[in-house]
Amino acid sequence: MKKPVVSINKTEISEAFKRIQDEICQGIEALDGAGIFIEDLWTRDEGGGGRTRVLSNGDLIEKGGVNFSAVHGPVSEAMNQQLGLDGNEFYATGVSIVLHPHNPFVPIIHMNIRYFEMDTGEYWFGGGIDLTPHYIVPVKAREFHQALKQVCDHHDSSFYPRFKKWADDYFFIPHRNETRGIGGVFYDHLHEGNSLSKQDLFNFSCDLGRSFVKIYTDQVDQRNKPYQENNLDWRNYRRGRYVEFNLVYDRGTTFGLKTGGRTESILMSLPVNASWIYNYQPSTAERDTILLLKKEIDWLDV
Repeated sequence: MKKPVVSINKTEISEAFKRIQDEICQGIEALDGAGIFIEDLWTRDEGGGGRTRVLSNGDLIEKGGVNFSAVHGPVSEAMNQQLGLDGNEFYATGVSIVLHPHNPFVPIIHMNIRYFEMDTGEYWFGGGIDLTPHYIVPVKAREFHQALKQVCDHHDSSFYPRFKKWADDYFFIPHRNETRGIGGVFYDHLHEGNSLSKQDLFNFSCDLGRSFVKIYTDQVDQRNKPYQENNLDWRNYRRGRYVEFNLVYDRGTTFGLKTGGRTESILMSLPVNASWIYNYQPSTAERDTILLLKKEIDWLDV
């Protein structure tokens, strides 16, 4: 007689996400070589809390954050308006990362893995990794997407094309008619089905999270490349686009701000400096990047 399958529970998921936060912080500190994460422990009045870790003014990273949270409590009216939830109590846990480097020739990177559960038994996983180079280098973009495809293919061959398109559509700034960067993979509301169990989806999310340090390490080979003031101007100009997306379109940011989330942790994703230069006239290198800020580029074939 077969033993019944016991699904992984929310506590086990949270503990695994905490370990991934630890591993990523250790890896990024080693990669940076100088910066150390400062931890801010916080609690939520309605239930739960988190660990916000921020690295400032390192050798590689000007500002970076690796956040963990596990929060729970009653579903508020604001949450219902945002998500249309069917239930009275929720549980949400996840890890969220944004790194803003000093050098304009090193890209911004973002990652998020998360799990949401309702008292009705409904649950889903979400997350992804995307890259925002200030200067797009096609060969590096190809390496980035190849690494993500490898992680996805280990679990399901349909994941990469599906989640790559999802990222193209999600990380898009309509009022600029451009993508935030070169995309990556993005997924949301994944639950068991089509031969994939809850454990399978959890394993995929964890593997994606644990791929983060290696993926970013492969993207920072230009960390010591000399740059000029005009390169910093362009970096800050592109950071302005990053801020626009996060404050206007990013669902996690807007959801957190509208539902009483912890503002300091939510806005950790924003850079120290960004700019909005009127009638900016880019040089040739910057124009080449602008031409690549569009959806549906096959980065595996550039």
